This record gives sequence, structure tokens and C-alpha cells, in this order.
Amino acid sequence: MRIRFEPQYSLGILKIEDTSVNPKSRDSFDKLILALLKIYTTDTYKNKLFKVLEEKILANKKETGRKGMNLWQIFVLAQVRLALNISYDRLHNEVNNHHSLRQLLGIETTFDKPRIEWEYQNIVDNVKLLDEATLLKINEIIVEMGHETFKKKETQPLHLKTDSFVSQTNTHFPTDYNLLWDSARKTVDTLTKIINKYNVLGWRKLKNWKRELKNMSRSIGQSPKKKKEMKKELVGNYVDKAKLFVKKIESESKLFQLNDIKDLSLQLELEYYLKMLKKHINLLERRVLKNETIPHEEKIFSIFEPYTEWINKGKMHPSVEIGKNILVTSDQYHLIISHKIMEKETDSQVVVEHIDSLLPIYNIQSWSFDKGFYSKDNKELIELFIPELIMPKKGKLNKKEYQEEHEKGFKKLRYKHSAIESNINELEHRGLDKCPDRSYAHFKNYIALGICAYNLHKIGTELLRQKQESEKLPKAA
Repeated sequence: MRIRFEPQYSLGILKIEDTSVNPKSRDSFDKLILALLKIYTTDTYKNKLFKVLEEKILANKKETGRKGMNLWQIFVLAQVRLALNISYDRLHNEVNNHHSLRQLLGIETTFDKPRIEWEYQNIVDNVKLLDEATLLKINEIIVEMGHETFKKKETQPLHLKTDSFVSQTNTHFPTDYNLLWDSARKTVDTLTKIINKYNVLGWRKLKNWKRELKNMSRSIGQSPKKKKEMKKELVGNYVDKAKLFVKKIESESKLFQLNDIKDLSLQLELEYYLKMLKKHINLLERRVLKNETIPHEEKIFSIFEPYTEWINKGKMHPSVEIGKNILVTSDQYHLIISHKIMEKETDSQVVVEHIDSLLPIYNIQSWSFDKGFYSKDNKELIELFIPELIMPKKGKLNKKEYQEEHEKGFKKLRYKHSAIESNINELEHRGLDKCPDRSYAHFKNYIALGICAYNLHKIGTELLRQKQESEKLPKAA
């Protein structure tokens, strides 16, 4: 049974609302504490937050049973991980040793009481209960709180900026020969589990298969680029060896037993890695031995994270990024009010849909984009709904377009658009430069968590500034 938070403190437990922050602090964690305390001590936001968490975590659950981590603790742990850009190992250490974090979680005791400590897996399992849909709703609550914190007038319209950046996935740089090796390695690992479980005969040289394929893959990577004939020979031997391995598996896999759900899981795993192995044998053979150009849509850039994309945004460094494009929209207070993970789409393809999702929610005065979002149809449609649209044209301007883009108001808002680059840079420092989590579902959750943590940090920075002003202390940088 889970509850929102502990309504009645036990003797010796320090109160959450009494968590203190040094007003001269410049640390990210102290800013996060202020933002989280504002949620906890403001009934409006606290009730909205817990309602969303209950719909996700407590839905269809009985109100009896073993007491679990409460909803406030789950929310705080998730935000701390991304706001500080730390691993689960570091989070586990902080939870059991950091005084302010423990008090914020409601588990810090006085010196004469036994300590409450949590296990690593307990933290991981609870944080992963928050999914993307839940986090999107939570971010709306955080943005609402942010606007109440920053805005001087309730009716003040928003000035938005939209851009995209690449969040890398947890993959290595892909080449067809090392993806073939990945497939072969995982095929061998899965086969080993099956063979060991049932003592299957005929596979005593399995380690030798793995070692030879690995050595061949490394030889190709170390071969001189200029000596094409040498590389062709190495690739030919590599492909032939891999084909023999596939043939042996296909001839003997029919004999593998299927007695329980674990056997079924291993069989499906083997089929997937075998499929990837055959695919990369085919790609490597066509590219190197037959000198074919492989169409982009046929390529896979990770057998573990198959949603990964090869993204070339036309920049000098890095020229290519391996991950997913993330579209973000920020306002004049530098809060990220919305984001979208792009599915093999360009900026100009998603902009209209993105605007449609935000127009009913916010009062928008201006919206700026860079040239990547421009198309004639996009501009003509968006101008009907946005009073001040900043969408520079690609290519040569005609006389009317030149005059429009050199007006004082247009130039002023265009210069302000560069602030979103700073927002994106800070998002990357909140952990969105590279996602360490596996699977697409966890990738989406990680991105949404990073957006929430970023917004809380921004709100905390403003609250700290207001606190310094009220106490007439020097501002922290």
C-alpha cells in the first residue's frame, strides 16, 4: 500500500518543510530543494501532483498490503537523479548519506533514533514507475508553478522559441562489421544459456566460434584504409565464417527444448539476434564485396537500441550524431513548456502539429524558429494564429521578404531566439546529452524526466534570487 506522504511524523523524524537551504548557495541541489519545497508547501500544486501520481502508480491497486515508498519520495528521487545528472549508484549513495536530501524525503532522523536506509534496487524499481505520459502531465503542473513564480501579471502573453537537438542513445559508433560482431556475440551468449540448461551436445567449440569471429572483426577495423584488396579478403573470410555459424545454428536449433516460459524467452531472443546476424552478413557482403551503395532505410545503427537514428544536422562538430532528435519549446522565462521526440522527421515536418498542440493552452504573442523550420506553407498557415512569427526563409529573399526580415521588431525577436541554445545546453547538463537507460520506453521516460528537472532547477534559481533579494544578500552567480 502506498500513500501520498506521511501525514503524521514519527518521533525523531525531521520535517520535510523544515529542510533548510543556504541563501548564498550556488549549487544545483539547493535550487532544486527550493522548487520541490514550493510544490510540497503549496496545496494547489501538491494536490495536482499527487492526483497525477495516483492515477499512474495506484490505479487498480488494493489499499492493503506491504507499505511501499510513498509518492512524494518517488517524485523527489526521480527529479534529483536528472537535476544533478547522476547515476543510480550515486543516487543510492546520496539517499543514504546526504542530510538535506534525506530530510526532503522524510527519512532523516535525529541522532538518538535508528537510521532509515534504502537499497539500490528499491530506488531503481520505484523511479522507473514514472512513465512518459505521467511526466508530461507533471511538467504542465511545474510550468504552471513556474509562470506563477516568474510572471508579474497573470495576463502576460508568452514569447516562445523552438529548436531541436540530438540526445544520444546508449550505443557505440556503428559500422556494419562491428554490428555483425554484436549480433554474433549475443547469439553465442544466448546459445550458451540454452546449452548449459539442457546440456546440449555438439557445441563444445562454441567459445572458439566466438573468439574467431571477434578476431576477424578486429582485423577488419585495424586494416589500412588504402589497401582495399586486403580489406576485401578479410571481409570475405569474416562473412564466410559467419555464414557457417548461421548454418550450424539453423540446422541444430530445432532440437532445442521448449518446456517453460524461460525457454520461450531464450528462443525469441535467439531468433532476434540470428535475424540481426543474417542482416549484417548481407549488408557487409553487398557493401564491400559487391561494391553496392546501401540505402539509408535498410541500415540499423544498433541491435540493442534499434530506434536509434543517424542524424546529420550540417554542423562542423560533431558532423554526425547517433540518437534521436528532440524538439523543445521555451518561453521568455526559459521554461521548457513542451517537447517532442521526433520519429525520423525533419523540423519543418513537425512544426505545425507542435503549434496546434500548444495554441489551445497558452496565450502566445510571438514565436521564433530558425531556417530549418521554414517552408512556404508552414509560414502562411502559422501566421494566421501567431501575431509575431519569426521564421527566416531559406535561400534568397525577394524584396518583400527582405524588408520583413530587416524590420526592427523582427530582428529584435530573431536575436532573442539564440537564448534557446543556452536552454538546450543546460538541458544537456541536466543529463539529456546522452541517455544511459536501455529500451525506447526508458529513453522517452528519461527525456521527459530531464525536462521536468530542468524546469524545477530554473524555478529554484528564481526562488533563490527572490530569497536573496528579500534578505538583501549578494546574488549567487
